[in-house]
Amino acid sequence: MVYLPGQAPPRHAVVLVNPGARRGGDAIDGLLAKFRAAGIAVRESELGSPEEIERHIREGGGETDCAPDGAPDGAPDCAIVCGGDGSLCLAAPGLLATGVTLGILPMGTANDLARTLGIPDDLEAAADIIIAGRQRRIDLGTVNGTPFFNVASIGLSVELARELSGELKRRWGRVGYALAALRALLRAERFSALVTEGEETLRTRTMQVAVGNGRFYGGGTVVAEDATIDDGHLDLYSLEIRNVLQLALMLRSFRSGAHGAWSEVKTLRGTEFEIRTRHPRPVNADGELIAETPAVFKVHPGAVTVYAPPPAEAPSIRP
Repeated sequence: MVYLPGQAPPRHAVVLVNPGARRGGDAIDGLLAKFRAAGIAVRESELGSPEEIERHIREGGGETDCAPDGAPDGAPDCAIVCGGDGSLCLAAPGLLATGVTLGILPMGTANDLARTLGIPDDLEAAADIIIAGRQRRIDLGTVNGTPFFNVASIGLSVELARELSGELKRRWGRVGYALAALRALLRAERFSALVTEGEETLRTRTMQVAVGNGRFYGGGTVVAEDATIDDGHLDLYSLEIRNVLQLALMLRSFRSGAHGAWSEVKTLRGTEFEIRTRHPRPVNADGELIAETPAVFKVHPGAVTVYAPPPAEAPSIRP
């Protein structure tokens, strides 16, 4: 876990708001006032495409923003993302291109990156972490050049992403994940994949292949027992079960990250994987369908700087 010297709160931040985020929309004005009271100039913009987000980060806000009195011109030194993991995934290219520090106000359903970093769900407390200015450098994953923070996967999770509509998340929250997972399981089928890592090749008949950069995904599932988001490598598993009833027996292991102990789960660790399938298959990264096979997964160590609490102050990890 790498913390940076000479840390300080941001002076000028663009606040990127997902208007469809399930929670916290009514709290935005109060949070903006909190930042301003702490001496941070803020400009608010809505999340858009990755290209629009990068422009907002470079320029310090959108064309219709109302800047506070005395706000500095030009690029901010921080981008605060108000949303969930999908919103953070959209912002990742802009963060990578500009190098500004990331602040997180977790307003999504699962908030797995916040969970990994020990950022609490309470928005006031999350804002205090940004104001405190403690920075941490974390890894970023890419699949076919598109960045992701948590996990990118092929198979079962793609069906889950298709089932988990915005309306389902807004109405049911984490219960929506369970409903969508049940529907996805009923449609799940095995497929063949060829996984290459250096000189090692894995041929698998699987329900899912997942490649993790972070620790948590899917609302608190653990990609590997000892995975962290600053360890400089990716963790891969292939779920070689024959039917979904087997998965029900393994759920507790997936929640703790101990699933690699099952003979039906094959695991690999590396810095780059290539996955090929007989026919192109979509890749789900942090809840968004962003690529398809053949797919190359890479880790970029220390690529993003984020405001996060030190270990002694981080709240207990939520199961």
